[in-house]
Amino acid sequence: MPGITDLKLLLAGMKPDLVEGEFVYCSVPASSLADYIHMNPVGLFQEREGVTLILPVEVARQAGLPAEPAMRMITLDIHSSLEAVGLTAALATALGNERISANVVAGYYHDHIFVPAADAGRAMAALQALSVV
Repeated sequence: MPGITDLKLLLAGMKPDLVEGEFVYCSVPASSLADYIHMNPVGLFQEREGVTLILPVEVARQAGLPAEPAMRMITLDIHSSLEAVGLTAALATALGNERISANVVAGYYHDHIFVPAADAGRAMAALQALSVV
């Protein structure tokens, strides 16, 4: 089933869900990825400088990786298309208006927004307000 592309439908039905726990972004050398893949990162992205892992804070700490800044993950409970136009901009604008940084990661089915842990409540309120516009 293809994802939704209509921005109005995406915003109206996005149902932001604050995922349990805190997460951090860490970078490891690509050559050592095999040493870290068993940690089951919620996100992984290869860059020239290394591999970015998004890990639960406690997992990163146990591995001796940097565990700051702590982020919370908000998952949009709607199947958005990878070809949808304007969703990331709408999310970033709503959160930017509240002075909340946002790191958006698109999965095949859902979009996930990582925000500073201290701002998670305000971020949820901003996204919930956006979904009723």
